[in-house]
Amino acid sequence: MAQASAQAKFLQGNLFRHISVMSLTASVGLMAIFAVDFVDMIFISMLGRAELAAAVGYAGAILFFTSSFGIGMSIAAGVLVARSLGAGNSALARQRATHALISGVGFGMVFALLVWLNIGFLVDLLGARGETAILADHYLRIILPSLPLLMVGMIGGAILRAHGDARRAMMATIWAGVVNAILDPILIFGFDLDLTGAALASVAARIVIAVTALLPILRHYGGFDRPRLTGLLADMRPIFAIAFPAILTQVATPVGQAYVTRAMADFGEAAVAGMAIAGRLTPVAFGVLFALSGAIGPVIGQNSGAGNRDRVRRAFWDGVLFTGMVVLTVSAILFALRGPIADLFRAEGITRDLVFLFCGPLSLLFFFNGVIFVANAACNNLGRPFQSTLVNWGRHTLGTVPFVILFGKMLGAQGVLIGQGVGGVIFAGIAVWQALRAMENPGTDRPIFGREGRLSALFNLRR
Repeated sequence: MAQASAQAKFLQGNLFRHISVMSLTASVGLMAIFAVDFVDMIFISMLGRAELAAAVGYAGAILFFTSSFGIGMSIAAGVLVARSLGAGNSALARQRATHALISGVGFGMVFALLVWLNIGFLVDLLGARGETAILADHYLRIILPSLPLLMVGMIGGAILRAHGDARRAMMATIWAGVVNAILDPILIFGFDLDLTGAALASVAARIVIAVTALLPILRHYGGFDRPRLTGLLADMRPIFAIAFPAILTQVATPVGQAYVTRAMADFGEAAVAGMAIAGRLTPVAFGVLFALSGAIGPVIGQNSGAGNRDRVRRAFWDGVLFTGMVVLTVSAILFALRGPIADLFRAEGITRDLVFLFCGPLSLLFFFNGVIFVANAACNNLGRPFQSTLVNWGRHTLGTVPFVILFGKMLGAQGVLIGQGVGGVIFAGIAVWQALRAMENPGTDRPIFGREGRLSALFNLRR
C-alpha cells in the first residue's frame, strides 16, 4: 500500500507543472521517433525521385492505421494501471499490466497478418499507381511483421507513464530513434537500399523500443505476473471496455487521413509528396501535444481513482491552456523557418506551396486538434471511452470529408489541407462538452454503450 501510494504521484502538487513536465519529457522521446521519420523523408527527397516520397506518403497512411491499434491498447493499459495505483492497489496494477501486454501482442499479430494479406488492395484504394504502388507495397511488407514489437513498446511506455515515470518511457523511444538515425544513412546510402534501407531501419527501431520499454518495468516496478488463463479472461472485459472504443477512436484518424491522401492523389505525385512532408513535419513540430494526450491521462486517472474530482477538472483546463501555449510558440517558429524547411526537402512547385501553407496559418488550427486530444484523454480516463470514439470519428468523417471536397474544389491541392484543418474547430467544441459531462458523471470500466454496457455484453466478459 505504501509503495502504491508513493507511485500515485499526481494526487498532490501543482497540476500544470505535472502536465508540463510529463508532456515535455514524453515529447522528447516521441519526437526522437518522429524526427527520424522526418530525416527519412529528407534522405528520400535527396534521392531525387518523386515516386519514392509519394510511396512513403501512401505507406504512411496505412502504417498510421496499424499503429492506431497499438495506441488504443496502450491507452487501456495506462488507464487501468493508473486507476489501480490511484486506488492504492499495486497488485492489481501489475496484473492488469501483464494482461494488457499479452492481449496487445496477440492482437497485433492477428492484425498485422490481416493487413499483410490486403496490402495491394489498400495501396490501390489510396490511389497509388504504377511504380509508386509497387514501392509502397514493398516498403509495407518489410515493416508490417514488426507490428507486435511496436505494440510491446507502446504498451510498455504507457505502463511506465502510469507510474509517473515519463523519463524512462522517453528513453525507450530515444534509444529507438538513435538506432534508426544511425542505420538510416548506412542502409539507404551506404548499402544503396533506398526505401528498403529505410524500412529495415524502422524494424530495428521497433525491436529496440520493445526491449527498452520492458526492462524498466522488470527492474523498478515489480515486473509482470505469471499469466493465468482465468485472470486473463477476467481482465479482458475492463481492458477491451477501454481498448475497443479507444482503438475505434484512433482508427478514425488514419481513415480520415486515407481519404485526404486519396483526394490529394487527384492533384499528382508532387501534391502527395507535399502532403507527406507536412505529415512527417506535423508530429515533429507538435510532438509535445501528441505526448500531452498520453501524459495528462495518468494525471486524470490517478485523481479519478482517488475521487479527487476538483483536481480532475483543473487538470483538464490546465491541459487546454498548455495546448494553446504550445501551438502559438510552434506556429511562430514554423512561419519564421518556412523557407529553410522547404529548401531542406528540395520542395518546388505545388510541393513547396503545401509546405508553406502548413508552416503558415494552417498550423494555428492544430490548437483545436490539441483540445480534442485533451478531451479524449479525459473521457478515456473517466470511464467514458465511447465518447472520445464518437468525437474522433465525427472529426475525421463529418469534420473532414465535406470540407476537403468543398475546399479542394475551390482551392485545389491547398484546399485539401485547409479543409482537413477546418473541421477540427467544430469538433473541438463538441469534445470539450463531452469531457465536461464525463467530469460531472464519471463512468466505470464496465459500461461503454449507455448504462447497460451493451458492448461488453457482446464480448461476454462480465465477471
